[in-house]
Amino acid sequence: MILYRLKEKFQLSLRQDKEKNQEIHLSPIVLQPAHSEDKTANSMVQPEQAPKVLSVVVDPQGRYTPEIKATTSVCPSPFKMKPIGLQERRGSNVSLTLDMSSLGNVEPFVAIPTPREKVAMEYLQSASRILTRSQLRDVVASSHLLQSEFMEIPMNFVDPKEIDIPRHGTKNRYKTILPNPLSRVCLRPKNVTDSLSTYINANYIRGYSGKEKAFIATQGPMINTVNDFWQMVWQEDSPVIVMITKLKEKNEKCVLYWPEKRGIYGKVEVLVISVNECNNYTVRNLVLKQGSHTQRVKHYWYTSWPDHKTPDSAQPLLQLMLDVEEDRLASAGRGPVVVHCSAGIGRTGCFIATSIGCRQLREEGVVDALSIVCQLRVDRGGMVQTSEQYEFVHHALCLYESRLSAETVQ
Repeated sequence: MILYRLKEKFQLSLRQDKEKNQEIHLSPIVLQPAHSEDKTANSMVQPEQAPKVLSVVVDPQGRYTPEIKATTSVCPSPFKMKPIGLQERRGSNVSLTLDMSSLGNVEPFVAIPTPREKVAMEYLQSASRILTRSQLRDVVASSHLLQSEFMEIPMNFVDPKEIDIPRHGTKNRYKTILPNPLSRVCLRPKNVTDSLSTYINANYIRGYSGKEKAFIATQGPMINTVNDFWQMVWQEDSPVIVMITKLKEKNEKCVLYWPEKRGIYGKVEVLVISVNECNNYTVRNLVLKQGSHTQRVKHYWYTSWPDHKTPDSAQPLLQLMLDVEEDRLASAGRGPVVVHCSAGIGRTGCFIATSIGCRQLREEGVVDALSIVCQLRVDRGGMVQTSEQYEFVHHALCLYESRLSAETVQ
């Protein structure tokens, strides 16, 4: 009996010792470093330090004791190292990062637009300065005011990472002048697996009163994009092409992309029916053929506009705009008017901005050139490239306003 009681007491003691030593460990919790207190005075980037880990130990009675210790087993800050296996797509407004190795297991990380990007887009979508006819005449005389206004307009250029098409750089005349992905023209692919065959450096541009696809702004064709250009003209059923550049201005600005009489570009046959030499531009009447179908296209080649500068007079541009507008009205129901210079933003932007502004003057008796240029830049970054071009647009609008006033008097 005595031996039995001693054995029972010994087993009870063992159980109590085991319970006292039992611990429950939770997963380590990374502690973020404190804010500005540890910052180096003359540096915005802090040296890397071993992150601290909080180990929580819980005993059977529910009490816990935090234990802080340094460790090197946790991942470094994502701001110091980009995780392996990530695909990044950066835009002018939003950046989206997805972990492709564990897609479906975690929520995708969406970076919010930076304050700078938010302000830029809000400006482009809301900036306005409506000018009456008399105010338009006054502002044209204030060169410094127009220059200051122009400098406030965000350029809205596209980050190359935003265009998810391999080797698209081979089809761009300039590395930094790229089409906005949201409004870019997509060619019908020759091969469904070849995404590059859908790419052309061109954007749909809204017209007066926000009319969708009123214009297409594009770069001057390159030797390897001529077929794409004619495919686009055919696909979009464009009635007019406006070319505002010479073929060469110190460097090549555009290749000769039309034939003297007849040429075949991919699947599109181009026939030159007639050529008319005007004072400041040449007009070609073309017929495009594909199989049994045909399309008539008018090609305007305006050569008296210097690169990165402005013409001495707005009169030739205004006459060109009026001729193109007449052709557009005669081709109701067809596609966008194609406009290009070399990069497809400077002189191209001036022509389209002037066309929209003149129509607004005619329809409403007022004009908002600031809002027009902002709308163009939402559709294609950098449209109306310099402050001199911005001034020139106002001069052209003022000249058109004087014409309207003269017609009213008559």
